[in-house]
Amino acid sequence: MPKTRKHKSILVTGGAGFIGSAVIRQFIQATDITVINVDKLTYAGDVSTIETVANNSRYVFEQVDICDTHEMERVFKQHQPDAIMHLAAESHVDRSIDGPATFIQTNIVGTYNLLEVARRYWNGLAGDKHANFIFHHISTDEVYGSLGASGLFTEASQYQPSSPYSASKASSDHLIRAWHHTYGLPTVVTNCSNNYGPYQFPEKLIPLMILNAVAGKSLPVYGKGNNIRDWLYVDDHAEALRLVLQQGVVGETYNIGGHNELTNLQVVEMICDSLDEVLPQKNKPPCRSLITFVEDRPGHDLRYAIDASKIQAELGWLPKETFSTGLRKTIQWYLAHLDWGSRSSAQYQGQRLGLEGIK
Repeated sequence: MPKTRKHKSILVTGGAGFIGSAVIRQFIQATDITVINVDKLTYAGDVSTIETVANNSRYVFEQVDICDTHEMERVFKQHQPDAIMHLAAESHVDRSIDGPATFIQTNIVGTYNLLEVARRYWNGLAGDKHANFIFHHISTDEVYGSLGASGLFTEASQYQPSSPYSASKASSDHLIRAWHHTYGLPTVVTNCSNNYGPYQFPEKLIPLMILNAVAGKSLPVYGKGNNIRDWLYVDDHAEALRLVLQQGVVGETYNIGGHNELTNLQVVEMICDSLDEVLPQKNKPPCRSLITFVEDRPGHDLRYAIDASKIQAELGWLPKETFSTGLRKTIQWYLAHLDWGSRSSAQYQGQRLGLEGIK
């Protein structure tokens, strides 16, 4: 059995985002660990994602930019965390095409700054607190580039990022490993497949399709809809991340996938069929009639697929949700929280992004 690290407090960056908030909710609801949430609250950061645990005495919120060295040093000194989970990132591919500078600043410079602050903090620790400290960097399968019709991404796959977003995340992955090998900082890296679930910003495929369909708007599908992704329910991902934090081997990488390869068109069609079932209306055309095909994203990777056998074999993790069960939960959540989708529209009105690369 892998050694289990004991932590009393965790610093989570980007904890008001989609995945980070799922991690925090699980920590507060399922453990006795104190969580310090560091989030800048950009357009995709929303404190409502953690409102169910916000009043818990073990939850602390710090509105801080990870690029702010002085403030990050204050946070570490004040809260004395036992570990870091680094999820703060610009993560929307289309936005990275229109404005890559923000991605470089947050994902690369921000990660560098966080590493340096964490390294100085870790060097000042002693005893078990020094021995059990770990910096867990959460990344994406997009760093590996595009697969052909067969094969899977493994932890040894070559990095071939295609978009400004994935290139910035690949850079941050390299920084994490360099700080481990050069300075001895205890780190671990995870690379995940496409997440979906409650509280996802409606710029992403699944929430956009659900909210558009409910509103009777068109469902824009890039190209022919034949791009393939491996879909991972966010709560399954959060459980895997907590497990890696506690038992992952320092210096190692773990791929986390949902074992759900589907084309984008298949995903949209499944959403349509589910909505037709749960929201039947007389004299309403089938939801699939709203599907429209639009010009493809520049440099759109054809296929991602994760080999998650390492985390299963070494840490015993497997996703609990199939895509069908996870999608049903996701649709039910959005239908019950249409007000949340409406509030998000103040930041994003469903407009097509990523067109700068086409001009």
